Amino acid sequence: MTRTLLITGASSGIGAATARAAAQAGWNVALVARSADKLADLAGEIGEKALALPCDATDRDQVREALAKAAEYFGGLDAVYANAGTGAKSPGVENGDPEDWHRMIHINILAVLYAAHEAIPHLKKTKGHFLVTGSKAGRDNMKGSVYSATKWFVHGFGENLAEEMREWGGRCTVIAPGMVNTDFFDDDLPTKIQPEDVASAVVYALEQPKTAAVREVYIMPND
Repeated sequence: MTRTLLITGASSGIGAATARAAAQAGWNVALVARSADKLADLAGEIGEKALALPCDATDRDQVREALAKAAEYFGGLDAVYANAGTGAKSPGVENGDPEDWHRMIHINILAVLYAAHEAIPHLKKTKGHFLVTGSKAGRDNMKGSVYSATKWFVHGFGENLAEEMREWGGRCTVIAPGMVNTDFFDDDLPTKIQPEDVASAVVYALEQPKTAAVREVYIMPND
């Protein structure tokens, strides 16, 4: 039976690369992001295995509706990847922008919590898998970085959620890359981690036998 993966932040970068890789590996993919046009293009590229679901990942009602639509369309959900995230425009605490922090915390923390809270009833039915994008920044102390602190939350939450999910046979994985060549950076970074590299890590974690729970995949550039 074909399995189904829902991905937030699916319109570009890591999310889009993961959608392509998962579909290639035989998964159905439900694509969630705010950009309806980009999602439609990606779904058209992937074909019948893809469903575009425009949605604001920080809006819990929209997240709940997207999950329900995906489950109804594909007959259930086997995995959810909370990938949507963003960084800070101004680094540090003294020189940081509190309004920017508010936006970032909603995306990097609350959107993850909303996705997990609303996904678990679906994943319980399939003994499914929840994945979330962490970061090297969530493993290191970085001077004044509020972004890093949000990723520390993700790493801690991922381990805590894994312990909760194992009670009913579910799994949780934190995908933790270093610098990835995405639109977040102004310049092309050909020697750094590519979105396709992270996508391969996601598929690796998903494809492990039920007896193995990959709690974290930590990826660094080889340059």
